[in-house]
Amino acid sequence: MDYVKLINCMRCGMCLPVCPTYKETFLETASPRGRVALIRKLQEGSLDQSEQLLEYLSLCLDCQACASACPCGVNAGELVADFTCERKSEKGLSFMEELILRKLVPHPDLLESSMMPMRAYQNSGLQKLVRTLGILKMFPRSLQRMEGLLPPLPSTPLRQEILESTPAVGEERGIVGFFLGCVMSLIFSDASRATVKLLSSLGYRVITPKNQVCCGAPNMLGGDLEGLKGGARINIGIFNAFKPDYIITDCGGCGAELKKYSHHIDGEDAAQFSSRVRDISEILSMHCEELLVKLKPVDQIVTYHDPCHIAHCQGIRSEPRKLLKLIPELQYRELDSADACCGSAGTYNIERAEMSDRILQRKLDTLRDSGAELLVTSNPGCLLQLRKGLSEQLPDIKIMHLTELLFTSINQ
Repeated sequence: MDYVKLINCMRCGMCLPVCPTYKETFLETASPRGRVALIRKLQEGSLDQSEQLLEYLSLCLDCQACASACPCGVNAGELVADFTCERKSEKGLSFMEELILRKLVPHPDLLESSMMPMRAYQNSGLQKLVRTLGILKMFPRSLQRMEGLLPPLPSTPLRQEILESTPAVGEERGIVGFFLGCVMSLIFSDASRATVKLLSSLGYRVITPKNQVCCGAPNMLGGDLEGLKGGARINIGIFNAFKPDYIITDCGGCGAELKKYSHHIDGEDAAQFSSRVRDISEILSMHCEELLVKLKPVDQIVTYHDPCHIAHCQGIRSEPRKLLKLIPELQYRELDSADACCGSAGTYNIERAEMSDRILQRKLDTLRDSGAELLVTSNPGCLLQLRKGLSEQLPDIKIMHLTELLFTSINQ
């Protein structure tokens, strides 16, 4: 733990208005500066570690809105994550954490096989029957929420059917690597398929290595820094080998983690890898004139939700909006507090259901007031969380990934 980062907090309070948990509780211990103070006291030995203290720290969503607001650059979310990693390295992973983070997540084949029962559950009609009869009420609330968040799954994970090398359309302008996120491949395959086709149409040869592994975000979430480093080294070796111009991702969470590989791993290879990582919106916004020729009218009122991992972690805000405003006849409306967290935050919406729902409700209220017919965002966690909220409260508002809308506009 970097003690200098802890003492940099001036306790000015600039973080308070943007912190989702502070806005809901008005508790100092549920604020970024409160969390920093708790960790500092622990480091100084003037405070003992207790279950109550761990409870306060675990309330953080790691949305990093505080980092965007802090005049001193203090990132309370990262400090909480670093503390969790240190504690986990001392305590060790539980049996279930070891099983999921070390035995399942780093192995794409096993991860894909684990989704087969859910695919059968949906395709057999059992899901519809279970929901109609209310059988889920007999199961734990966490299982109910997991089932409710799950959208219709694609028939096949995208990783199994995508070409490892998708040729450029027309004259080749460069080679890019595509980092296919686990959730994007397993659940939002249409969006990632659109991403590859958009890149190809702009003259890029797209390499999608089948042997790439999870970015490591779940490991970081679980405090498993060594597991993250193991996967990072594999991905660095795979992508650096063919020296792409860029490494593209359409998953905000993946992009944020990939750009931090050089923070976790020393050496030129990690630095080179992270320097090449780009969110898909960063690349597409470099080709606005070419896209403008291809895009066809979309007569809808559209708004955009900034995923925390894109706006706060990567500082990407203008690019997605710039791309949306290229689409002819599209009416863009800015969403109030567009960069406020939706309450997804990895598994937070399952582990901290009540707080997650309160944060989500704020987002749904702003969406209701926006008058939008379509919500666009670029992170799978946000897509899952907001899709569920919209279906329950605002079914007339549809939701899409940014690349899906752009691809639909081009090909309608």
